[in-house]
Amino acid sequence: MSLKTPLGQVLGLGSAKDGTDHWWMQRVSAVALVPLGLWFAISMLALPDLGYETVSLWIAEPISSVGLVLLVVAGAYHSHLGLQVVVEDYVGGALKVVTLMLLSLAHVGFAVAGVLGVLRIGFGGGA
Repeated sequence: MSLKTPLGQVLGLGSAKDGTDHWWMQRVSAVALVPLGLWFAISMLALPDLGYETVSLWIAEPISSVGLVLLVVAGAYHSHLGLQVVVEDYVGGALKVVTLMLLSLAHVGFAVAGVLGVLRIGFGGGA
């Protein structure tokens, strides 16, 4: 006995088997953001001031640079997954495809810009 409709059986329509992976990746990235976000907040609160020089010196430390790169990448990935779901649920037609492509490009661009900013300051080019 099948739970598919007769039309679904004929057309072979059914689960794309992709939703579970997307759901898990969204949860994994959220769990990764919790310690990274706490680490970032505590690190910022521990600094004597939030001036450019102080923060630049903090970013130049290897542990801080690695943590910030992880935070930027995880944040961009998590944001992309969340906005993708919103667009897939509420936007239709050709606008949906265009919006998803623009969101993907924007998130890659933001992630690359964030990582390059951290690396530039970390390697002494930004201070």
